[in-house]
Amino acid sequence: MKKIFFVILSLATQLAWAQNITVKGDITDAARGKFLKAKIVYKSYPTGSISSSFNDSTFSFAIFGSSKYQITADAEGYIPRTVIVDPKEAVNGVITRDILLTSKGGTIVLTHLIFEQGKAVINPKSFTELDEVAAMLKENPKMEIQLEGHTDNKGNPEANMKLSQSRVDAVKKYLVGKGVKKDRVKTKAFGGSKPIATENTEEARAKNRRVEMRVLKD
Repeated sequence: MKKIFFVILSLATQLAWAQNITVKGDITDAARGKFLKAKIVYKSYPTGSISSSFNDSTFSFAIFGSSKYQITADAEGYIPRTVIVDPKEAVNGVITRDILLTSKGGTIVLTHLIFEQGKAVINPKSFTELDEVAAMLKENPKMEIQLEGHTDNKGNPEANMKLSQSRVDAVKKYLVGKGVKKDRVKTKAFGGSKPIATENTEEARAKNRRVEMRVLKD
C-alpha cells in the first residue's frame, strides 16, 4: 500500500512540474522606454539542451519542468542583455520579465548587486544578477567588459577608493568562478568621485553606491 502511495505522489509531482508555464516580456530602450525589435534567443540553463530564437520586440514562450531558462536580447546599436528565469517565479502559470537594453557606449548599473555595509562581501541575493552577467559573456564570447566601482562621498576618500576597488575585484572573482576568462573582465575604481545624485540624503547616497558595467569590446 505504501509503495502505491509513493508512486501516486511521484506521478502527481511530475504532473505539477509538467504544467505549462508561459514566459513573456518586452524589449525596450533603457533610456527612452520605446520598444525595440531584437533577436531573442532562449535556451535551458545552464545546459542549453533546449533552445529557440526569433525576432520581435516582445516575447512569449512555454517552458516545462523545473529547469531555469536564459533569454538573450540583441538589437543593433545596443549592448546585448541576458536574463535568467526560474519556474519557481511563476505566478498563476506566468513569468513576466522585461529586458531593458542600453545603447552601446553607455554603462549598465547592476541594480541588484548588494554588499555588506562597508565591506566587499557580496550578498547571496546578488548571485542571480551576476549569473546573468556571466551568461551574457558566455553568449558573446568576444565581449570584454569593465566593472566600475563607486561609493558615496562620506568618509575618507582614500578608504572609499580602496573599498570600490575591492568590490569590483570581488565581482570579477565571482564571474571568473562561473567560467568567465579573467582577461575579459577589467576593473576600475572611482570611489566617491562620480556621483549620479547630488542631494544630501540617504536615498541619493544609496544611488551613488553602485557597480556599473561598461562594454569595452563586443
